[in-house]
Amino acid sequence: MNRTQKYDAVQQNIAYHGSMLVAFSGGVDSSLLAVLARDVLGDKTQCVLLDSPLVPRAAITEARQIARDHRLHLEIMPVPLMSDERFIKNPPNRCYYCKRIAAKSLKQRAAELGFTSVADGMNITDTGEYRPGLITSTREGIVHPFIETGITKDDIRSIAQGSGYHFWNKPSAACLASRIPYGEEITAEKLMMIERAEAFIAGRGFAQVRVRLHGNVARIEIGKKDVRKLMTITEEVVQELKSIGFSYITVDLEGYRSGSMDEVL
Repeated sequence: MNRTQKYDAVQQNIAYHGSMLVAFSGGVDSSLLAVLARDVLGDKTQCVLLDSPLVPRAAITEARQIARDHRLHLEIMPVPLMSDERFIKNPPNRCYYCKRIAAKSLKQRAAELGFTSVADGMNITDTGEYRPGLITSTREGIVHPFIETGITKDDIRSIAQGSGYHFWNKPSAACLASRIPYGEEITAEKLMMIERAEAFIAGRGFAQVRVRLHGNVARIEIGKKDVRKLMTITEEVVQELKSIGFSYITVDLEGYRSGSMDEVL
């Protein structure tokens, strides 16, 4: 199918479900799904963002803005991830436990609203990566309209751009727990350190930033083309990150890449 056919197919897929609760993050994928669901289902859809210490406050602000810009009904609900011992131990299948807890919360809210389905923005590109969370969300009955209609990440950005949605080129994002190596306990303090460090660097004009935490070492990932720019503000970056609590500050010469913590698996 070409992209026009895929666009038609995903609309038909959404219509088939009749009503839909959209798991929303404010990222490109869930934002496009939410807008399509709004167009197809009208008031028989709603977005829910599950909030926890894993979600940067800046991401909440951006999600609220996208919802306002596109007339999306957004509800922000807390989810008790940090009270689940299996999750905070941070095993390689950490996302399995996260998505299971999330699915339970989303399904309960959908039932309260009388909606027949819960959907997320997972797409064909995601199936080629290490995604234990995709397995459990599927088992829990979460539907994936983009996967079901063969839509890739590039398709999503192309459709969003062609539709004039300003979020089409928004940088990829992931929960803050993805910055902590498997086997190292997830704590609120570590998540806060990572969030503050990334917010500081992003505020200096870097679009794609990850600060991976290895003990007391910060490993900064940015786009390779931005490394030279980062080198011009190293003193400022070192001073700020040490004040946050990091002892050593490094830059990853391979640059930003999604799922770099999975490379050791």
